[in-house]
Amino acid sequence: MDQRVSFITLVVTDLGATRDFYVDGLGWEPELHVVGEVLMFRVAEKVVLSFWAEAGFVAEVGHAPTRGGVPPITLSHNLATTDGVDTVLEQARVAGATDVGAAEQRAWGGYSGYFADPDGFRWEVAHNPGEIGQSVLP
Repeated sequence: MDQRVSFITLVVTDLGATRDFYVDGLGWEPELHVVGEVLMFRVAEKVVLSFWAEAGFVAEVGHAPTRGGVPPITLSHNLATTDGVDTVLEQARVAGATDVGAAEQRAWGGYSGYFADPDGFRWEVAHNPGEIGQSVLP
């Protein structure tokens, strides 16, 4: 098997609220949107972030997702500067993100803060000055 990820799919309770947050709030452009079913964004040349309505997930997978608490996953948006981190966190707050935390210097040498989308998925907004962090910048 090739070492790669093609799709990251997150199951959401309200696809309309998810669309409002990412499209209207953060200004993202959908690659595909089937109302009430799925919303997809191309987030890298060969990577798609997909938001799937819970009913479709249950119908295909056969089990309802576990809800409650903080989902045990983070997504990260890496930026070239610490000012960029602060700007994106503020944009997320204005878009309606919850649990927006101020960015801070981290023990690993970077600068990051977090916000939660409408379903509680945590986004880390970071400036990673290390070699791997720099390698993922556009």
